[in-house]
Amino acid sequence: MNLRYLALTALLATSLARAADLHELVAGKVNAEYPALEAIYKDVHAHPELSFMEVRTSALVARELTALGFTVTEKVGGLGVVAVLKNGAGPTVMVRADMDALPVKELTGLPYASTVVMNDFTGKEQPAMHACAHDSHVTDLIGTARVLTSLKDHWSGTLIMIGQPAEESIGGARAMLTDGLFTRFPTPNFVIALHTVSDLPAGDIGYVVGPSYANVDSVDILVRGIGGHGAAPHTTRDPIVLAAEIIGALQTIVSRELRPGTPAVVTVGTIHGGTRRNIIPADVKLELTIRCYSEETADQIINSIRRICAGIASAAGVPADLMPVVTVAEQRNPVTYNDPVLTQRLGGVFRAWFPADHVFAQEPFTYGEDFAEYGRTTHHVPICIFSVGGTDPKVIADAHKRGVPVPSNHSAFFAPVPEPTIKAGITAMSAAVLDLLAKK
Repeated sequence: MNLRYLALTALLATSLARAADLHELVAGKVNAEYPALEAIYKDVHAHPELSFMEVRTSALVARELTALGFTVTEKVGGLGVVAVLKNGAGPTVMVRADMDALPVKELTGLPYASTVVMNDFTGKEQPAMHACAHDSHVTDLIGTARVLTSLKDHWSGTLIMIGQPAEESIGGARAMLTDGLFTRFPTPNFVIALHTVSDLPAGDIGYVVGPSYANVDSVDILVRGIGGHGAAPHTTRDPIVLAAEIIGALQTIVSRELRPGTPAVVTVGTIHGGTRRNIIPADVKLELTIRCYSEETADQIINSIRRICAGIASAAGVPADLMPVVTVAEQRNPVTYNDPVLTQRLGGVFRAWFPADHVFAQEPFTYGEDFAEYGRTTHHVPICIFSVGGTDPKVIADAHKRGVPVPSNHSAFFAPVPEPTIKAGITAMSAAVLDLLAKK
């Protein structure tokens, strides 16, 4: 038998044995830490904090990572936490977890459900709930840090772990970057993150190559008219009727103005107008969200909105000085683009660590994610955010059987099952870092 073949076979066997040992080490550490991590998860879930108000949560992250030997800097970009651990020569990997909750009143009925009511950063009193699973992201960050610090002999390089504020209000990532995240601290070679999702069974892993989360624009339309008595509509220019026509016409943008197959969403989320049933008001306010996968498509949609609003108002005889006012939010949440090389690499890692039928290549999401910002600086850092399933498989099966959707992220009923969701998230993130910082 060829000696070279024998040598290669022996090398492969040794490599596989080492990989199996590493898998066992990670699994053992995750299992040992899980009771404490579940307690952290339930505590964070019961004490949610809204965007830019994450005082308690950021202090928790800082305290936990300091105890593990990281050099921790607080109040980066407001309430952001940056923790750095240098472990020899090698690349720099940044792991991001978002910390903020949503202004949602929780209706899950969980024993650790939130009852928190707090002022948001504008001073408005709001209920608060971790309806988008950022509580699990914080827990996974801490758990991954515990795993990796216990396995420092198995990797080499620099690990940066960050707790990011205000993802839900689309501003936290930009605030941290503006405050020097990539300049005051080691510039990463890779930035990775995870997101617990409702549409995958708990413990499953998903990833999207390329555009993964949508470009998001917020648009307000002030539909103006001439108010008057409800009994004399002929003396008015009714903005409620105009608003209804505009809403209907907006639905033709995607179906009739974009190239067929172009993914996009134009949603009117709020309508505000009128004070009494017998008064035709002077104006109606609409709030829209625009979702797509390129800035060019977003600009085309916005231009169409402006044209439709002006055309309908003009056709109804609205005076030139009362044309609708279309306002686009200055801050666009750009498309999150998962670097293809990095994402394919991590997909292979996940398939090596999880059963093949629990790892999925997914379709892009139309949700927004300010994780996009980490890949859009002049440093051109490859980024990847992957999914961790959080819904009880029995709940998914029952929903499919009844033909109803499962409670989604942002729902008042969204209730991820802690195990195996947390274990899978920590295992996947630990595996990703161990691969990216593998000793040569």
